[in-house]
Amino acid sequence: MKYKFIPVILTAALTSILTLFIAAHYQNNSLFSFANHNQLPVNYASFTEGGTTLKSGMAPVDFQPAAEASVKAVVHIKTAIKSRAVMEASPLAQLFGDEFGQQQVMLPPQIGSGSGVVISPDGYIVTNNHVVAGADEMTVTFNDRYTTKAKVVATDPSTDIALVKVDEKNLPYMEFGNSDDVHLGQWVMAVGYPLSLDATVTAGIVSAKARSIGINRTNSPNAIEAFIQTDAAVNPGNSGGALVNTNGQLIGINSAIASPTGSYAGYSYAIPANIVHKVVNDLMKYGSVQRGYLGIQFMDYKNASPEQLSQLGIDKNDGVYVNGVAANSGAAKAGITKGDFITKINGVETHTGPELMEQVARYKPGDNISVAYVRSGKTYTTTVELKNLDGTTSIIKEENAVRILGANFRSLTGSEKSKYGVDGGVMITELGNGLLAKQTRIRKGFVITNINDESVNSVNDLQQAIAANGKSNLQIGGFYPGSNGMYYYGLNNADGTAANEQ
Repeated sequence: MKYKFIPVILTAALTSILTLFIAAHYQNNSLFSFANHNQLPVNYASFTEGGTTLKSGMAPVDFQPAAEASVKAVVHIKTAIKSRAVMEASPLAQLFGDEFGQQQVMLPPQIGSGSGVVISPDGYIVTNNHVVAGADEMTVTFNDRYTTKAKVVATDPSTDIALVKVDEKNLPYMEFGNSDDVHLGQWVMAVGYPLSLDATVTAGIVSAKARSIGINRTNSPNAIEAFIQTDAAVNPGNSGGALVNTNGQLIGINSAIASPTGSYAGYSYAIPANIVHKVVNDLMKYGSVQRGYLGIQFMDYKNASPEQLSQLGIDKNDGVYVNGVAANSGAAKAGITKGDFITKINGVETHTGPELMEQVARYKPGDNISVAYVRSGKTYTTTVELKNLDGTTSIIKEENAVRILGANFRSLTGSEKSKYGVDGGVMITELGNGLLAKQTRIRKGFVITNINDESVNSVNDLQQAIAANGKSNLQIGGFYPGSNGMYYYGLNNADGTAANEQ
């Protein structure tokens, strides 16, 4: 009986073997596929072909050559502010009025610390303005622990850049890279002297570009922010240090961190090298930055409601929305009007306000730039001649600025008067180390509107007010752009002789 099943079993076995043979043969000829035909193709990370092992992706990044070269060109900057007496309103005056007078307050000496980058063999060093602001003394220590005195050549609060000089020769220095070539996800290094430690190198990636965080607006009403954001660890003391690519090139100056505690919490911000290079060249040549402006106001999308974005068509258009155009500006003469969307500057795409500012900040008054914009769905291209804040293309040199009380001043421009809602005023553009810095807590960017209750609308008014009061006490009133309320500072012995001391 059992032998009757043998033919059946043999037949089944032969059929199975034949089926597997046919399936294997035709599968190699792609006649069959998996049921999930939408599955993405998958490849091994490495495979052997012709006896050679191939790997997908890039080789691991080696930071060693760039790091070893960078630390030689990054320095430790130490600053000292001497103890000084300042005049300020008494607590009673703050509560009940100026008739209660002022009181003298003694400020203790202060010590500061930061970093800097040597950018030329003859001793020019770039750092942050906030690292050296108000310093009476400054020393620079190199990676080999050699220490020497340094002096501030010039500063630009708008970008938070300062140029410092030491009397040395044949120094190791860092070459500028092109920050336009920096891309998201790119490996970078932060080099500096955090927490007063010796030269320290940290690594991370670029996590964003053209970021505006509002930090420079406290020092300048015309602040420019287009930071490179990274996750390379940066702490207090790193300010003014180098952001470096893996080729050892300077692609940014570390300036700020986003932190609820004041220490590193995940994100750091660097000023792009292309902006730094332009600012430094101007400071060397003119003593001040020659900054060109389009003459427009643009919409800050972060502060706009969804309804506003929809109403203006911003949710359906790319580019920077023009919210206003100054009369007689370069933009106005080139035909740009409110409601246009600026999409490119000299062929470089501008999706946000900071991106637009980053591109324009590279040019000076009198330069002509190509601007592409969209109006009613159509794209146009025009040429705009950039102008300075005074509405001209003239070069403004630092030596032409009026210097009183050891500080530099300029009258407000017409657009600034309109923006701040005042008839006039005088802005402090450089504080220096004179009486104003030594006797008060006043800061750069302060706008003086009155002295001893007399209006000050121009630099000429300021000079006359100081001359009229001679050596008597001065009460200086004014405001900080972006801050609410009036501020008052007291000054003693403000005669012409002491006014020009350094």
